[in-house]
Amino acid sequence: MIKLSLVALTLASGISLSGATSASAGTGVCAPIGGVAVPNFFAEGEGDPIIISATLTGTVQNAAGKITGQRETATGLEMDMEHYFGRADGGAFQTKDLGILTSVPGKPGRFMIEITYDIQEGTGRGTMEGANGSFNSYGLVDLRDPNGLEGLVRYSGEVCQ
Repeated sequence: MIKLSLVALTLASGISLSGATSASAGTGVCAPIGGVAVPNFFAEGEGDPIIISATLTGTVQNAAGKITGQRETATGLEMDMEHYFGRADGGAFQTKDLGILTSVPGKPGRFMIEITYDIQEGTGRGTMEGANGSFNSYGLVDLRDPNGLEGLVRYSGEVCQ
């Protein structure tokens, strides 16, 4: 059950887009990206992906995601993810990501989460057409209650067009 909870939480964090990473070099104009996310989790059933939907504050207003693979590690869990981000002005882009959950010592069921988002070439739409680069997110998540996962994730970085 913890593994399922970790998966759900990681997706949520991935949706939130935090941290700072540089965008691809050699592109036109680059602009900062950043904010906070409030995720919702939707389990599709045992063996099916957990879908995440989030309202975001900041540069991006909504996001959805899914976990495409996961591995247990000595310190927690790694997850391969995909996210889809949208803005109020109609701009959107897709990312392929790596999420890392690290157990917080002395705090069972609580994890530090870090996600690296890589914008996929050709996925930008509307005002985000031509978007490229990568950015990060980070935060803390509480996975003790599989029916009440909680977390706070912040995203930041730079996106170029």
